[in-house]
Amino acid sequence: MVTEGNHEVEALPVLEFAPFVAYNARWRMPHEERSSRSNLYYSFDAAGGGAHVVMLGSYVDFEEGSEQHAWLERDLTGVDRQRTPWLVVLLHAPWYNNNQAHQEEGEAMRAAMERLLYEARVDVVFSGHVHAYERFTRIYDNEADSQGPMYITIGDGGNREGLALEFIKDHKSAHLSVFQEASFGHGRLRIVNETNAFWTWHRNNDAYATVHDEVWLESLASPKLVIATSGHHADEL
Repeated sequence: MVTEGNHEVEALPVLEFAPFVAYNARWRMPHEERSSRSNLYYSFDAAGGGAHVVMLGSYVDFEEGSEQHAWLERDLTGVDRQRTPWLVVLLHAPWYNNNQAHQEEGEAMRAAMERLLYEARVDVVFSGHVHAYERFTRIYDNEADSQGPMYITIGDGGNREGLALEFIKDHKSAHLSVFQEASFGHGRLRIVNETNAFWTWHRNNDAYATVHDEVWLESLASPKLVIATSGHHADEL
């Protein structure tokens, strides 16, 4: 499953080309099954029905009153957390970002949609766009909040543009950032059961892929709070 990024827009205003033509022709996502009118945002269930995954469009109208905003509200409301304890969101442009690259590009979307994710008790939000890795604590409205989602930027899969090397040390969100590194890598979220999940980030610019960040999460459908650790944990994967 995929969601679109800025390179998929492909709009050429001079020639009046519509955006996302190639993307929509090549990447048909199951949006109709989730009552979405657009291939650019949709949702699906994973982990045997234990997780509901929401794919949002950073480059589609998202303001309150838009179709995407209304669809998101309906989709989140329809999740039964007793049957589906894990709620995961993916989007392209990060809402929280301490890297110099792409500063504030996700801010308008955050302002429009963050409340919906918070009220639905989304567990974790993954984003890309910034070519580096950064993990935040649980957040709501620029403050640490144990009932908010954990935010993870995992835009480091590799690209022709290179890495986003510089993080802003005195950024307003610096105190919310738990781990950051400008290296190529990949991540893995393993849902262990209805309460626990394990996230690992694998740094790839060594001779072997090694785990350089990890965190245990507890579902916000559970009364317990998140338990977080960092460090090497080679035996898990």
